[in-house]
Amino acid sequence: MAKVLFIVTGATYWVLKDGTRYATGYWAEEFAMPYKKITEAGHDVVVATPGGVTPNVDMMSLRPSMAGGEEGALELEAIIRSAEVMRRPLKLSDVRLEDYDAVYLPGGHGPMADLAFDADVGRLLTAQLASGKPLAIVCHAPAAILATRIHGESPFDGYRITCFTDEEEAAVGLAPRAPWLLETELKEKVGIDFSRGPIWEPYLVEDRNLITGQNPHSSGVLADRLLVLLK
Repeated sequence: MAKVLFIVTGATYWVLKDGTRYATGYWAEEFAMPYKKITEAGHDVVVATPGGVTPNVDMMSLRPSMAGGEEGALELEAIIRSAEVMRRPLKLSDVRLEDYDAVYLPGGHGPMADLAFDADVGRLLTAQLASGKPLAIVCHAPAAILATRIHGESPFDGYRITCFTDEEEAAVGLAPRAPWLLETELKEKVGIDFSRGPIWEPYLVEDRNLITGQNPHSSGVLADRLLVLLK
């Protein structure tokens, strides 16, 4: 049995270019699907957030239109409701990486508001990358990679990575209002070797011990790959 650390955003809003607060949090599917697959395979999940705050689900991600219909939305809600670990998260500053076999970061716009600037996240991702143990990150959560920079340099420089694309951000209507765009920022500030698939399609990239998924629909296949690596 393995132990997997989920690093989850604690943000409830993201401040847009015009100063308005855009309600957000973690994206339901990106937490729920990997949590379900990993725990049903017999592994333990521990959640950590900045300051140990209780994570907030982005309510838009529970809309039937976003969750593949009414049944899908109800399933996501049920998984989240059953996940006791979400109600008692660790503080990121208290995490001991040696206690875990893998690290996973779900997205939502929340990581753009907190994880991208969190020193503890930067330290943990840098150490996990160096450890050779699996590090899985999906959708907007690669924003956390920006926090690994020290004097402008990141250990993720040159890694092949995917994330929520600028095209997908434009498709949801947020690109013109966003203070920054994830794909562009990772290319310019970290120097990643960016890779992508068609918008809204599951797409996975694996480079050494780093696995990244492009969008919410990539979280299931990312979890499947993580389970293979944990065997």
